[in-house]
Amino acid sequence: MTLPIDDPSIFATLPRRKLALWPSASDLAGVDEAGCAPLAGPVVVAAVILDPARRINGLDDSKILNEPTREKLYARIVERARAWSVVAVDVDEIDRINIFHARMIGMTRALAMLNCAPAFALIDGNHLPKALPCPARAVVDGDAIAPSISAASIIAKVTRDRLMREMDARFPGYGFARHKGYGVPEHLDALRRLGPCPLHRRSFAPVRELYTPAETIPLQAALGV
Repeated sequence: MTLPIDDPSIFATLPRRKLALWPSASDLAGVDEAGCAPLAGPVVVAAVILDPARRINGLDDSKILNEPTREKLYARIVERARAWSVVAVDVDEIDRINIFHARMIGMTRALAMLNCAPAFALIDGNHLPKALPCPARAVVDGDAIAPSISAASIIAKVTRDRLMREMDARFPGYGFARHKGYGVPEHLDALRRLGPCPLHRRSFAPVRELYTPAETIPLQAALGV
């Protein structure tokens, strides 16, 4: 049994083991990202405020859930959450400011896009962005501890996986639908055979080594946007 929380600032000092006891505090946002490590595609960041009146069972770190389970939970989160948002930081911005800062900017944007302002945010990881719209706490492995972060991790992961499947049709031959841009042997072999495409992160070493100046076409231009 849990008790109502009148002041969400309690989450700033609440012991880690107790973060799961209040899965749906009404003014608490969870924030997480998907896609920091891949060699291609955006980093996607989500923010979720769960609804205390509409509990969602089965929330967990998206990385340990299989795809059908993630998809089912995604639908429940979208339907039942008090608020949610998702943003993608594209490869051009990642290459310009580096992946760490792209992740931080994505977190700030995701929180700012929520249609109801959170009083407090729990953010997965060990760093907090500098310009957040609310007080926040960084929680290492938070996606496996705090339900609101778990929900955000699921929204981010499902959104990015769907995007990479779309990009597989736009840039065939790399296998994006299967590996989602991660540096697996299949992807590295395709990079050597085909060279990088506009979806690849030019600042990442395995890609950078294969680029020539003439190939550095911005992703937006390649997609005609």
